[in-house]
Amino acid sequence: MASGGSKSAATMLLFLNLGLYIIVTIVAGWAVNHAIERTHETASVLSIPARIFPIFFPMGNMATGFFVIFALISGVVGVSTSVTGLTNVFQWDAPNLNAATASSLLTWALTLLAMGLACKEINIGWTDANLRTLEVMTIIVSGTQLFCTGAIHAGAEDAALNRIPSASAGTV
Repeated sequence: MASGGSKSAATMLLFLNLGLYIIVTIVAGWAVNHAIERTHETASVLSIPARIFPIFFPMGNMATGFFVIFALISGVVGVSTSVTGLTNVFQWDAPNLNAATASSLLTWALTLLAMGLACKEINIGWTDANLRTLEVMTIIVSGTQLFCTGAIHAGAEDAALNRIPSASAGTV
């Protein structure tokens, strides 16, 4: 049956996304910590507009601050979506699959926002190896989240179709 394949694909992709989002959260958290520790010494020599810029990162370029913040947000939301999605997929009924689909779609939207900023940062250039790792992981997880959202949605659609009784079942 189609739901068995969709359930195994959704479970595998949720476990994969859980690992990827954990890595994104760790690297983005490190970048925020590194920026907080080094901003005072680096930003003190800048001119006034850049010095008062609230999201200044001493590494990368001017898109780095926004990218790291959105990557951290999408990583945390992605971890929570993957964990709750796994519990919803293990139960495999229509209400739980609809909840998993909705949260997966929201996480994918946040990840696409972070991916867009990663592409902008790649386009500008001048990033170090840790930021390139975060950029690549964000782009990869946006693709896997798309497939995961599709697998969960297919399962939710199949569960909803199996739940609705057919019109000819009650007629004689």
